[in-house]
Amino acid sequence: MIYLDHNATTQPAPEVVTEMTGCLTQAWGNPSSVHAGGQLARAAREAARRALGSLIHAVPENILFTSGATEAANQLLLGPLFKPGNQPRHIITSAIEHPCVLEPARILETLGWRVTRVGVNAEGRVDPQEVEAAIRPDTALISVMLVNNDTGVIQPVQEIAASAHRHHVPVHTDAVQAVGRIPVDFETLGADFLTLSAHKLYGPKGVGALVAREKAMLVPLLFGGSQENALRAGTENLPGICGLGAAARLALRDMAGDAARIANLRDRLQAGLLAAFPGAHINGGHAARVPNTLNITFPGIDAVTAVMNLDIAGIAAATTSACSTANRQPPYVLTAMGLPPEQALASLRFSLGRSTTEAEIDQTVETLAELLPQLRAHE
Repeated sequence: MIYLDHNATTQPAPEVVTEMTGCLTQAWGNPSSVHAGGQLARAAREAARRALGSLIHAVPENILFTSGATEAANQLLLGPLFKPGNQPRHIITSAIEHPCVLEPARILETLGWRVTRVGVNAEGRVDPQEVEAAIRPDTALISVMLVNNDTGVIQPVQEIAASAHRHHVPVHTDAVQAVGRIPVDFETLGADFLTLSAHKLYGPKGVGALVAREKAMLVPLLFGGSQENALRAGTENLPGICGLGAAARLALRDMAGDAARIANLRDRLQAGLLAAFPGAHINGGHAARVPNTLNITFPGIDAVTAVMNLDIAGIAAATTSACSTANRQPPYVLTAMGLPPEQALASLRFSLGRSTTEAEIDQTVETLAELLPQLRAHE
């Protein structure tokens, strides 16, 4: 299979599997236990925390392990509901956020909170000035993703954070599609909170992190034991955490080389498809993007049908976020950029990774050159 859906998930790296296996067979104790087995497990957990801290330039003690970015975002947005005396306030987010942010925001609205969803320009980029203009005296949080999962467009989070802090408003960024693909420096980025998932950077599913500038800013979402400094109850997913640590170490070692090679392959794919289909359009093509993502509109096709036919041909691609694929509505990220529904429904997302080769890119262009005219003929 030619796998061009790395924004949905990545295959765990061999080093990650080895690290997780060692955790399951050797450091399998409970990190909360005081005996030698517990100490070994705790050491493995903290080594992973330090590895992730090194990758994103964050204080390890301010990294909270979770089951993934969805839980982390929910804890950040919905956690304040459990804080005694906290009254409904106002939050700002963007129209192109992942559902793990948009859905908690919707829930907050049902409970009396006010939500402002700022739009994006035709390239899929949020305007920092529009975000600042939306700040109110009761604004409690701004949440803008670092990289969009559909287009790969990098958002101006550093500028947003700088203006937000002038108004004493904290900022969260969903960095799921950024960490491990581009350098992410939590300190210089300026965000107060950052969320991520291991399975987007060749780690396992079911583990992620919520990073805070100060732990005191966090409120628990899960209650019970005192794990993770009493901020997330429940015995930790230690094999997953060890896998995340291994993935972070690999990213720190290989990211720069991977990014350059993958960017060349993405550009090769883009050039090949535009040459074969002069009427195609790159969504976000004039904005800064992560190296691996290409979102392209082929007018006159049905993207879902195209993805199914590509799968039959042995090529895995996507139309939008895996979390939204079951919804046959036009991808909301693309319509927010101003694409008419029929063009949004004719758009494919290709996301490359470490395993992608030139031969696979060329095969994909060749397959699409043969496939898409057939799909148009059936319209």
